[in-house]
Amino acid sequence: MLPLLLASSSPYRRELLARLKLNFKYASPNIDETPHPSENARHLAMRLAEAKARALAPAYPNHLIIGSDQTASLGDQILGKPMTFDRAFKQLSNASDKSVTFLTGLALLNTQSGVCQVDCVPFTVHFRELTSGQIKRYLQAEQPFDCAGSFKVEGMGITLFRSTEGEDVTSLIGLPLIRLTDLLLSEGMIIP
Repeated sequence: MLPLLLASSSPYRRELLARLKLNFKYASPNIDETPHPSENARHLAMRLAEAKARALAPAYPNHLIIGSDQTASLGDQILGKPMTFDRAFKQLSNASDKSVTFLTGLALLNTQSGVCQVDCVPFTVHFRELTSGQIKRYLQAEQPFDCAGSFKVEGMGITLFRSTEGEDVTSLIGLPLIRLTDLLLSEGMIIP
């Protein structure tokens, strides 16, 4: 079986992949993540997931390379990682009493055969009506500035939601394990 490589520097994705009890290495791909003009969130997530996997292919021949990327959209607006308190506050204020759809692009590249499977797993979060005080307290407590949508569902971010909707909650964290398992099994991987 080909060795497994996660094309990501994200500790969240490494923690998720470790749940499958598979041996894997990880490396950070260097790609331009700038959206193309008029590119929608779904296409962006899938394009970047594949680009991440392909970026590491020359350095990792004879590997199965997992690429993943996540976008979030509020209506037609793509929400990125806020990186600052002020931008996170604005994102959560805009999401108050609304729904945000997270689209997690997933790619599995077999560098031996050249076959790349690409998919996108949606997950929707329905936010509670949030006050400025709630948003400030949450951001100060958890500081989710490196997370699209400005929250960590695996932490206190769950308190911001009225409900969630989707097939795989791990897609919300950034690596959809149910769909990834399907892709790995199709490549002959034996999963405990």
